[in-house]
Amino acid sequence: MSGPVSAADPGRPDPGSPDPGSPGPGSPTGAPDTTRAPDSGEPAGPSPRSGAARPHRAGRGESLRLAVTHTLPAFARGVSAPRPAVGSLLGAVGQPRWSAATLRSLRDRYGGAPVLLGGASGDTLVLLDPADVEDFFARPVRELALDAVDKTKIFSVLEPTGVICAHGDLREARRALNDRVLGHHEETHPSCETFRTVIAEECVRLTTGPTLPYARLERAAQRISRRIVLGDQAAGDEELARWLLTLRQEGNWGAVRRGPTPANRRLYQAATDRLHVYAPHAPGTTLLGQAMETACDPDVDAVGQAHHWLLALDAIGLIVARTLLLLAAHPAEQTALYNAPHAPDTGRLRACVLETLRLYPLVNDLLRILRADTTWRGVPYKAGTHVLVPIGFLQRDSTLVPGGSLFAPGRWQAEGAEHDTRMAPFGHGGGRCPGDRLGLMVATEICAQLLRAHHLTGGSPRLDPHRSLPGALNASAIRLTLARS
Repeated sequence: MSGPVSAADPGRPDPGSPDPGSPGPGSPTGAPDTTRAPDSGEPAGPSPRSGAARPHRAGRGESLRLAVTHTLPAFARGVSAPRPAVGSLLGAVGQPRWSAATLRSLRDRYGGAPVLLGGASGDTLVLLDPADVEDFFARPVRELALDAVDKTKIFSVLEPTGVICAHGDLREARRALNDRVLGHHEETHPSCETFRTVIAEECVRLTTGPTLPYARLERAAQRISRRIVLGDQAAGDEELARWLLTLRQEGNWGAVRRGPTPANRRLYQAATDRLHVYAPHAPGTTLLGQAMETACDPDVDAVGQAHHWLLALDAIGLIVARTLLLLAAHPAEQTALYNAPHAPDTGRLRACVLETLRLYPLVNDLLRILRADTTWRGVPYKAGTHVLVPIGFLQRDSTLVPGGSLFAPGRWQAEGAEHDTRMAPFGHGGGRCPGDRLGLMVATEICAQLLRAHHLTGGSPRLDPHRSLPGALNASAIRLTLARS
């Protein structure tokens, strides 16, 4: 990757951050590591009797360490609805550092080779090498499916007919509808100008005072979300917003329950009934209106897809708050936005949003499941094995991404940056988020509206632009200070 145009130099190591280590002998350019995990009893490498390659299987102690330092905290933070208090506590005690140390240890011990770990939901293959991650993104979704067991349990509470909870032909049909409605294959969404007008109208009230707390920004983002998905008719539907939030909070418990509770099902049905009330009157420029105009089988459940669109767009407030806080902490980057004929420079601002998502992704772990027996690096794995890419860790790793823990938005203006599989704010390949361009446009436009006549003079919590940024950033605690330009 060519060097970014940024206030931070991504070519130097992160000051104050530990060396994540270098690729070992099991990397794609070296021989496989045939060491034995100390507490597993299973050798790695070729089997002496059959000659077939065998997986690197971590011991029980290593599996437990990953669960305690990485997996369980991820669930505790909230998968479908963030738990701000838990996130703040985990950040305060240094959990992101524990997680990174565990993953670094696994990579160093097994030379970067895929590692199989046991868990409550079965075996999980953890990928820690860039070549394996690139392979992960390249494999077809029918083979490496998105409906992993725990993920499906969570999302079956809040969007049981969504793309995530389906596979095979049904998943492809639902994905095709989402691709069309969200403009996945378009440079700009067909309703882009209408959406910009909505954003401009909703952002007016955000700059009425010198401070902007997260709660006010979140409410505006949710109104924008409802207007984009359902139309102006739903702009003030706070009851629907409460129902959806409750479902998302209940979804956080999905992985430890056998399925949605009766109360969850009733609430989901009430929210879905409300969507059906809006559907006949949704303008053709809205996402729901476009879905209603698209011919599809009843099993696709066009109206039901709106649950995920609202979930995704409601998260824009998190992205915007973090982006603006990072800009407040990096004055040189904020100044660069105004060195354009039509300030702020939306191309550079878009890069700032992407950099925020690299540092603070909405999804830290990419989890899939093998739907057929397959091989990885010549090693066979059975159908039903989960495959995990800890992308939040990898795209901050300075041995893979120069200046990984620094805010360097210029890196995204390098040619081909958005196709670089070392960084994956929206994923890559067949599992890439279909709303990537739409979500990026909405987040960028909200930031642009706020910065057209104002500039950021401060923000809390305070960030040091010359040191590694914290591994977690609780958006609900963000408070920004604005001044008229």
